[in-house]
Amino acid sequence: MCAHQPSCPRSESLARHVVAAHPEQGWSLLCDGVIVFDDTGELLPDGRVVSPHRVPTDRLVVAA
Repeated sequence: MCAHQPSCPRSESLARHVVAAHPEQGWSLLCDGVIVFDDTGELLPDGRVVSPHRVPTDRLVVAA
């Protein structure tokens, strides 16, 4: 699916780029076929799901 020459390496590559963005729906399609969501979750081309990378709430900073 990626049109880069040579093709992008594995899905974890930082060379991936957005080919279709839908911020109003909270997702973007990357050049390697991965769909990334605003909550940092991913849907891989083979159907596998990568859970969101959430920060534990005890590490969040609260403005007073």
